Amino acid sequence: MAEKHFKYVILGGGVSAGYAAREFSKQGVKPGELAIISKEHVAPYERPALSKAYLFPEVRPTSGAGFARLPGFHVCVGSGGERLLPEWYKEKGIELILGTEIVKADIPTKSLTSAAGETFTYDVLIIATGSTVIRLTDFKVAGADAKNIFYLREIEDADHLVEALKAKKGGKAVVVGGGYIGLELSAVLRLNNLDVTMVYPEPWCMPRLFTAGIAAFYEGYYKKKGVNIIKGTVAVGFGSHDNGEVKDVKLKDGRVLDADIVVVGVGGRPLITLFKGQVEEEKGGIKTDAFFKTSVPDVYAVGDVATFPLKLFGDIRRVEHVDHARKSAEQAVKAIKVSEEGKGIEEYDYLPYFYSRSFDLSWQFYGDNVGETVLFGDSDIESPTHKFGSYWIKDGKVVGAFLESGTPDENKAIAKVAKLQPPVNSLELLEKEGLGFASKI
Repeated sequence: MAEKHFKYVILGGGVSAGYAAREFSKQGVKPGELAIISKEHVAPYERPALSKAYLFPEVRPTSGAGFARLPGFHVCVGSGGERLLPEWYKEKGIELILGTEIVKADIPTKSLTSAAGETFTYDVLIIATGSTVIRLTDFKVAGADAKNIFYLREIEDADHLVEALKAKKGGKAVVVGGGYIGLELSAVLRLNNLDVTMVYPEPWCMPRLFTAGIAAFYEGYYKKKGVNIIKGTVAVGFGSHDNGEVKDVKLKDGRVLDADIVVVGVGGRPLITLFKGQVEEEKGGIKTDAFFKTSVPDVYAVGDVATFPLKLFGDIRRVEHVDHARKSAEQAVKAIKVSEEGKGIEEYDYLPYFYSRSFDLSWQFYGDNVGETVLFGDSDIESPTHKFGSYWIKDGKVVGAFLESGTPDENKAIAKVAKLQPPVNSLELLEKEGLGFASKI
């Protein structure tokens, strides 16, 4: 097969790829210089929609809001930007090479080889391969290969789940995992009128971020919405019908849960296998500088795969979130273009940001969740407003802030607090002031 050469290649077709392409266009990339190689069959899209509006019933009983479908959520609508349809890439002379899995990357020769035997060469590579889900079959959990056990990462996964929701209306769903995916999927399955049970081993949901106090609100709220929660145990096996479809979930504590659908959300891992031994790694990702340059010239890594300097905290970290996927991609492209011109740009100065929406809830978090905590506001599940939050205080300074049901201005205020890290003299006073503390900064 003939070899294809591009000046710039983005490997991966997720959020980072779309935002990088937009930045390349802003920077004046010429037709034919840039290619995106993706194993998915669609142009880059805003992945968070898959666990939210993509799975909504066609008409939501509470608001009448419709569900999401492509082309509605192609990048860059998630950040309020232009929607980049496949035609946009064509107009800009950016080659979208879809449905193409790269099975070998040879950095010394600057070449990539596809499963079909095609060879692509480049001058500059951006690794934007993202993460893959951790599967229970990886741990040889008995029966974990049964039909109707779902994982959610790509649009194809969501399509399969949508079909199952239609086929199993009013059925029983078990969600394995109490993190991001577990919480968002449990909510959306309830919206589809399934009987939902969440199962997770930790003492409370979302333990990587939530304190026990924050989690108590969400667990209570979910129970009020009809989600059953089982904590402190794990799925150790699955039974199936004669047709191969899952029929139950066996728990370590001996309980057996009937199930027509199982959704597993137990974490992910960065897709960096292709580059093992070819680039420097750290903390489970590819080590980069503040411009997302790796240890190898002309190779950059962005999004989930990058372990980068987090200037605000004087640390190096890997961040799995759509906000960082967007911003790191833009930073890398700017760095590539200015380096060609012999100029420089400012270092990446990222404020960690996470958010989620489920039912009629919506929370945002900024900063770092370390140190002592102060819970403030109204976290009563019966409250009509349920506006509450938390601050994290380390070395006498606020380093992190969380807010449920904040207005845009209130969310900006907690972001500012996390960025500026103001001093705190009294935790009692901070609890009393609550959101007022952030609003006056």
